Amino acid sequence: MTESVSSCDISNAVVVKDILARLKQCSSAEDFFTELKVKFAPEVLAPARLHILKRMGQYLASEDFDDMPDRVVAARARTFLERAYDDFVTSSPLKERVFKVLKDHDPSRPVKPGTAFVDFDEILNPIEK
Repeated sequence: MTESVSSCDISNAVVVKDILARLKQCSSAEDFFTELKVKFAPEVLAPARLHILKRMGQYLASEDFDDMPDRVVAARARTFLERAYDDFVTSSPLKERVFKVLKDHDPSRPVKPGTAFVDFDEILNPIEK
């Protein structure tokens, strides 16, 4: 038996009224996914939740939402969350490097001399008071 989905089915529709204000009230990654009705796999979200939300924020920052109708803002926010989530379905936080600490320690970039090396003798020196 197959389920038929009517084009008028609104059970999965995002409530668009004041969507940005409601998103600001979200306190967990799951809240964002629930609010925007985006499906997710817990095993993907758990290790990358902050990275996904940071990437979504980067995508949102590229838009000017002033004077946009709530329905357009909601659609864009949902699209950005789906896109950010998809980035981490096929990749990892270490590969994507959305946070500064990960960007600064990218093994594919050479380290500037003197910036990452602490001489052993320096470690053994007593702390000056």
